[in-house]
Amino acid sequence: MSKLLTVAFGLMLATPVVAQTVTPTGGMSPTATTEDVASVDAIITALYDAISGPAGEARDWDRFRSLFVADAKLIPTGVRSGESKATARVITVDEYIESSGSTLEERGFFESEIGRVTEQFGNIVHAFSTYDSRWTPEGDVFQRGINSIQLLDDGERWWIVNIMWWGVGPDVEIPAKYRKKPN
Repeated sequence: MSKLLTVAFGLMLATPVVAQTVTPTGGMSPTATTEDVASVDAIITALYDAISGPAGEARDWDRFRSLFVADAKLIPTGVRSGESKATARVITVDEYIESSGSTLEERGFFESEIGRVTEQFGNIVHAFSTYDSRWTPEGDVFQRGINSIQLLDDGERWWIVNIMWWGVGPDVEIPAKYRKKPN
């Protein structure tokens, strides 16, 4: 019996422990670095950085999770082929990682912000963050779109509450007002 306890204790020590933080919605999230959540610019930069990387490179999904409140929603939208009605799929952060993570890591994926329009009232911010998506850093753009990001400043850091996005083909023109670089 003592040998079994020794093995169990050894396994517990071998499993990395991720520091956790209580989110404004009451759930738990991995603790973010101060640099990633110090400002709206910082958290949006961290968001794009966390999902981007070359083929074969694992993403830091705990970093990604640390940007969001518990129960945050990610909402991809679009029009299905042959249809005219827009649809939305509401998923959690973990469902996004489960459904898209392996593809991002296997193929490589680079998403970069090319413009942003931000509105703030008190401790809430809405950012229309315009992006380009590429399979490699120098590759052709295969998609453009806008991430509609809702953020909350809890007095200590910024949190992403929800993201809804509409991705379009590389040849669809994004209106000029959404292509302004953030200040």
